[in-house]
Amino acid sequence: MTEKGPVPTTAAGKPRSGEMRALTADRVAAYLRENPEFLNEHPDLLAVLVPPGQSEGNVVDFQQAMVTRLREENDKLRAAQDYLVTTARNNQSIQARVHDSVLAILRASSFETMIQTVTADLAVLLDVDAVTIGVETGDVPIPKAYAAGIRALPTGAVDGMLGPNRDVLLCSDINGDPRLFASAAGLVRSQAICRLRASSQAPVGLLALGSRRPDAFQPGQGTELLGFLGRSLECMIRQWLHLPS
Repeated sequence: MTEKGPVPTTAAGKPRSGEMRALTADRVAAYLRENPEFLNEHPDLLAVLVPPGQSEGNVVDFQQAMVTRLREENDKLRAAQDYLVTTARNNQSIQARVHDSVLAILRASSFETMIQTVTADLAVLLDVDAVTIGVETGDVPIPKAYAAGIRALPTGAVDGMLGPNRDVLLCSDINGDPRLFASAAGLVRSQAICRLRASSQAPVGLLALGSRRPDAFQPGQGTELLGFLGRSLECMIRQWLHLPS
């Protein structure tokens, strides 16, 4: 093996470009021969390499490999973009539905009308199949005027359903709870429940939304909008019944 001499330099002391390119190419080629898995381990380099034109006798078509990789990356980016757009549209739609629901609650002309709005109209506005209000009444029966939309719950039931330190719970792929949805429980396959604390002088309750779609509500989804709806309902209950905070 012939030992290479010093690298020729220019007057400024820098290697001449031609010799440096030849030397660098030699070293790169030798390294790649000794490390045939290099490009597999560093596939991102295919995006910056300039491929040779396809010609007869090429064993490996680098150009085809680069095109394939770029197509795969493009497909991933397109899928991510589609997901973001779809998610943004869904969030915007849900936000609009919750805002319309809150406005409907605010427009109610009486407490009775508000309860009817929540337990009847909100199902359409929120695109769900059942909406009910549960209240821990103990042994006290629900007045007949509200019996259609308000469910009487035993003391401690809200903590039992939500957990003592949770205000909102989303459940998917379930069987509806008859305590919340009564005769509609057989239709419910996913639910969202939100704690209601209207007043320190009123029993604790909850707002329950039920859907026939198993994935309509899923753990991990954002709960801010449902919490906002629950807080709005609390305020209106407190105002109509003249209760303290």
